[in-house]
Amino acid sequence: MPKKIALGVALVPLALVGYIVTRPSDLRVSRSRVVSAPPDVVHRYVSDFRTWSQWSPWETLDPAMTRELSGAPAGPGAVYAWRGNRHVGEGRMTIIDSQAPRSITIRLEFMKPFKATNTTQFDFAPSGAGTMVTWSMSGENNLLAKAMSLVMNMDTMIGSNFERGLANLDAATGAAKAGGHGGDRS
Repeated sequence: MPKKIALGVALVPLALVGYIVTRPSDLRVSRSRVVSAPPDVVHRYVSDFRTWSQWSPWETLDPAMTRELSGAPAGPGAVYAWRGNRHVGEGRMTIIDSQAPRSITIRLEFMKPFKATNTTQFDFAPSGAGTMVTWSMSGENNLLAKAMSLVMNMDTMIGSNFERGLANLDAATGAAKAGGHGGDRS
């Protein structure tokens, strides 16, 4: 009897690892919202990392977060690196493609709390007097991410941040449109 119990106890972790391995390898989170500003205004806000403090949902999670902007002032080659508390971690974003006013692609690299590299995409399409903005992130789930997916729903967790960010982007670009700034650097 003790051998059967020991065998059963040994098989449980193996079964759990086997189940984790079968979890999806692809990660994709996407949210959309119509914002009140035209595509060119919204595109400028997303392609210039200096305006992210006005709308990014992560900017308020750590008031002591350090940020470093480098590379191009905006668009391809613009780099935003950050280091913060456990809520924001550490990482770097690099704009790798920009098709004004239609899309922006960002390489998103996380260093902490875990290493990962994902692609973030913003797509902008005219919608009435505003813009349909779709914010998505895609990447690969490694074994650790697959295991974490057993206790955390990444779509819900990241998606809620995207939803908050899109609402903030609507407010920021709407205010810029009303004030005539539109994220310009002048």
